[in-house]
Amino acid sequence: MRVLWLANTINIVLDPILIFGWGPVPALGIQGAAVATNIGRGVGVLTQLWVLFRGAKHIRVLAFQVRPQSAVMGRLVRTSLGGIGQFIIATSSWIGLVRIVSEFGSEAVAGYTIAVRIFIFTLLPSWGMANAAATLVGQNLGAKQPERAERSVWITGLANMAFLATVSLVYISFSEALVRVFTAEPAVVAAGAECLRIVSYGYLVYAWGMVMPQAFNGAGDTLTPTKINFFCFWLLEVPLAYLLAIQAGAGEQGVYWSIVIAEATGAAMGIWLFRRGRWKTIQV
Repeated sequence: MRVLWLANTINIVLDPILIFGWGPVPALGIQGAAVATNIGRGVGVLTQLWVLFRGAKHIRVLAFQVRPQSAVMGRLVRTSLGGIGQFIIATSSWIGLVRIVSEFGSEAVAGYTIAVRIFIFTLLPSWGMANAAATLVGQNLGAKQPERAERSVWITGLANMAFLATVSLVYISFSEALVRVFTAEPAVVAAGAECLRIVSYGYLVYAWGMVMPQAFNGAGDTLTPTKINFFCFWLLEVPLAYLLAIQAGAGEQGVYWSIVIAEATGAAMGIWLFRRGRWKTIQV
């Protein structure tokens, strides 16, 4: 968290300086934003390395300890493949949805993009809670306390659901006002507000759709959430968005409803598979 504070503060400060060319610095435009991002993240990585080798509160790595460990590296690769697959599937599905939305004009794409940015911002606390579930599962399984690991996930999911329920009420009630913060174009405001309202209807289930995959990941079972993502996003969400939006004539609303349906299906599958308990037997 502290490293992110540092990296993002540097990024925020450098952005206007490099983009608009304040003082003696030449205006670089969009290139300046890229340079600011690289500098901010680069400083963040260097800070992490400095803390790691200097000695942090919980761990210190000494130079002589840094050497190849083929067995450990193999386990890292095998475990990470599922996580890589999860991100590839989720990211590519969003790209597919944008392509379908683009069929309804630039205003629809702009409104959709603004709404997604708003979603991502308010989902950050939820991602934090979901990551906490992963940590608690791994910690308690390591301590031979699978029941406590399971209880931690249910508590985290309920807390996440309460948070997102509050957020959904705000989105449904003030959708147009929130989109107007970013644009005054009436058509874009209408498109973004519509997306914000419809997708917010599924916020209660999104809480579980975020916590459950991370619970599996924390147990070392990265394959199960990858399969869930593959089914819900590639086999369900994108085809359903096309059928509803293009074939059924629902327009961009069909895309938004496909998100709600796919996320709800993923959450239900995650809860069902989690209750089966196979994750408790995974060995990393």
